[in-house]
Amino acid sequence: MRVLIADKFPDAAVAQFKALRFEVDYKPALKRDTLPIAIPGIHVLVVRSTEVSAETIEKADTLGLVVRAGAGTNTIDKRACSDRGIYVSNCPGKNAVAVAELTMGLVLALDRRIPDNVAELRAGRWNKKEYSKANGLFGRTIGIAGLGRIGQEVLFRVRGFGMVAEAWSRSLGRARAASLDVGYNATIEELAAKADILTVHLPLSPETRGIVAKSVFDALPAGAIFVNTSRGEIVDEAALRDAIGKKGIRAGLDVFQGEPEGPEGEFQSDTTALPGVYGTHHIGASTEQAQSSIAEETVRIVRSFRDTGEVPNCVNLASRSPARCQLVVRHYDKVGVLAGVLGALREADINVEEIENEIFDGAKAACARIRLDERPPQAVLDALRQRRDDILHLELLDL
Repeated sequence: MRVLIADKFPDAAVAQFKALRFEVDYKPALKRDTLPIAIPGIHVLVVRSTEVSAETIEKADTLGLVVRAGAGTNTIDKRACSDRGIYVSNCPGKNAVAVAELTMGLVLALDRRIPDNVAELRAGRWNKKEYSKANGLFGRTIGIAGLGRIGQEVLFRVRGFGMVAEAWSRSLGRARAASLDVGYNATIEELAAKADILTVHLPLSPETRGIVAKSVFDALPAGAIFVNTSRGEIVDEAALRDAIGKKGIRAGLDVFQGEPEGPEGEFQSDTTALPGVYGTHHIGASTEQAQSSIAEETVRIVRSFRDTGEVPNCVNLASRSPARCQLVVRHYDKVGVLAGVLGALREADINVEEIENEIFDGAKAACARIRLDERPPQAVLDALRQRRDDILHLELLDL
């Protein structure tokens, strides 16, 4: 099985792939435009930041799995993959600690203006009077937008600073908020209104794109701190710049719209040049610990795919099956039994959405559960029930 690694990847993990007898093509310099040329003949594609476009998927003749060696999958055309039956998987939570640590670093840096302190000292100026002005974190309210694994790691850390934690996410209910001992908020605007510090940990999706909008910044108190270590496209940057100028909002940003595709390149931003903005280079997950953990998870996913056909952390399977009924067939474990059942369904123009077949101890009998897009005609069911030499019992259940 050929594995193409289209981004920089730890040497130890590349060696592990080879030790497991994968054929590895390690090409970390590939980009969106050059990936389609390299994809023919590849069975598994591993990427970090390299964009996987529909063109790449169209050129893929043997590809069965794309693994994002990280959490977010917004750089992969999942619709194109789904239309071709190609699994997309990721490594959720493996970078959570690293991103939470950077989040806290930005919060502390903004409150104490650490980069400005350093810049003044390097310029030969001593200004203790100015840089003694800080609010401190103890007792202040932090609003956490998104309570996935990263958000929960942030929640764990802010408690060590004695902060009051409030939260909002699209899936957060009052019961779960109570179980996590965090304040519940029905909207992100409600969260922002309470927050001395607002930090964002949301995946990028059609529902979250631009969700940190003008209404959120209008709700933030004047002088609040805003931190984004998730995705740049989640934030309305024009609204953020307006809030920085009019309300004295200070921002710590690890992610931006229009980031360079590669690890180096020119980058111009109207936001990063503003006073009170501290920016980093999308390095939230870039610690040795996080990258080692992500690499190990990537190897595990690819190995499972090869050895069992199962794909851990798959993100592009249907959340709800389109099947409307289930045909349960207890049958003798003989050649051609299921082929006959499926053939009868095909002749009736019934589509099979899902199928699983379990073998009983002794391998004399089995049970198949066949999920269908519509109910078969009674005549088809009666004909199958007549096959007593093959079929022990047949039952149709509505889903």
